[in-house]
Amino acid sequence: MAAGADTPAAPRATGGGAWPVALALLALTVFQLGAAPLFDVDEGAFSEATREMLASGDWLHTTLNGEDRFDKPIGVYWLQALSVSLLGLNEFALRLPSALCAWGWAMAVWAFARPRLGERTATSAALMLVTSLGVVAIGRAATADALLNFLLVLATFDGWRWLDSGAKAPLRRAFAWMGLGLLAKGPVAVLVPVSAVGLWLLSQGDWRALGRRLVAAVTDLPAWALLVGIAAPWYAYALHRHGQAFIDGFFVRHNLSRYTGTLEQHGGSAGYYLVVLPLLLLPWAPLLVGVARQCLAHWRDPLGRFLLGWGLFVLVFFSLSGTKLPHYVLYGATPFVLLMAMALERAGSAMRWAVALAGVVLLAAVAVPAWTLPQWVDAVKHPMYRALLGGADAPVALAVAASVGALVVLALAAVPGAWRERLGGPASSLAGGAVVALVLLGFALPWWGTLVQGPVRDAARVARGLPEPAVQWKLHQPSFAVYRQQPTPRRAPQPGELALIRTDHLARLPADPAGGYDTVFEKNGISLIRWHGAAAAR
Repeated sequence: MAAGADTPAAPRATGGGAWPVALALLALTVFQLGAAPLFDVDEGAFSEATREMLASGDWLHTTLNGEDRFDKPIGVYWLQALSVSLLGLNEFALRLPSALCAWGWAMAVWAFARPRLGERTATSAALMLVTSLGVVAIGRAATADALLNFLLVLATFDGWRWLDSGAKAPLRRAFAWMGLGLLAKGPVAVLVPVSAVGLWLLSQGDWRALGRRLVAAVTDLPAWALLVGIAAPWYAYALHRHGQAFIDGFFVRHNLSRYTGTLEQHGGSAGYYLVVLPLLLLPWAPLLVGVARQCLAHWRDPLGRFLLGWGLFVLVFFSLSGTKLPHYVLYGATPFVLLMAMALERAGSAMRWAVALAGVVLLAAVAVPAWTLPQWVDAVKHPMYRALLGGADAPVALAVAASVGALVVLALAAVPGAWRERLGGPASSLAGGAVVALVLLGFALPWWGTLVQGPVRDAARVARGLPEPAVQWKLHQPSFAVYRQQPTPRRAPQPGELALIRTDHLARLPADPAGGYDTVFEKNGISLIRWHGAAAAR
């Protein structure tokens, strides 16, 4: 029996179609895309690996500062390289693939929800997704995460379409998306869709149907041909070229070891994602209360059970992982967003005010600490970050924008019921969420990025105009190499080399009778020096 056999008739889609929604989502995802410098470590590392790939002309392998980089497969580097080839080496071009993937992700949500939940709920879900804090962050980061989430959503939605209809086309599309996902990040691209589908089949308790589905999937040779044909050639090439180093670097360290152990001090308790998920879904997190209240009703509905199983699997699986990073839980955020959009449709005044207040708190959380920096910056223990923060200008524009934005959000929450229905029910809440996102993207993110990454960018531009080779000395700021447009290894300098170094480390250097160094550039805790002394110890 098809999954939807006992599902109530789908709401009829009404309205003006996809174009207004698509344009609004696109505007949100590309707004101020290049306004902030690249953030280290991740954005800088991905961007420099892409730059080195373009410089070398070798589009099948990535390096970082000249050393093999096995962190991620090749997919996102290809997209970034195409963007940079067309638009030049800049922040906008490097982030554009992620922004377009976030846009495609939201449009996939809209297209999936529209025939099943109605156009209004579909539009709510898409707008809620692109204005959620976590998606705002990864949707404009020059990393692989937005691409992976886009492909996960496409594969898992097609998994449901296959369950619902039994047709071969969605199954084969799902396999194709998983193949692309293997090129984007690795095995997680198969794990999440397969687990969501598998858990739903198990929840049905119909073992014969489960067996038939398994046989249908395992024996569909065109589906497997798509998955293997897309992913296997690059993996085979990487294995042939690098052998055991690729196995150890990619499969063991960056996949198996991330789950079984804690890498790079990114750990957390078993309840880590119970806290992180609501934070990443701000300002919409209060709607999770409505989802919880309707949990049993959702479980009784086939589609609702599929969405719950998908989201809860990701929550539990990554809660058991030894390495925990906030964005891992976003692999299961989409089903919660769909359920939250349904809750928004039913929300009363108390819930609408809770969402509005969450938006106001989010604006205050970025504006108040920025405005009060002089009062608390001396409490920061890390010398470099204390110096970076201590050099901040007063964020007048951010404070004004956050204040005005908060007033607008509260005013939208106060729209009377009759007018709210004329606007389209949840429209006032959605407009409030968009206001919060625009303030974050237009003012908070550029201010913060310039504050913490501006000195590294400026130092790199100075170094780019000088003939000497450069190194990073006791620092890991890969964006320096991007802006300098030269690989910049992490090691101690040789005589005559430039070195990017923390300013507070200069005071710790021993006296050097060979001449020491002279300072080429210094700003807010970051220094660029020309080393004259003997070969320095790392």
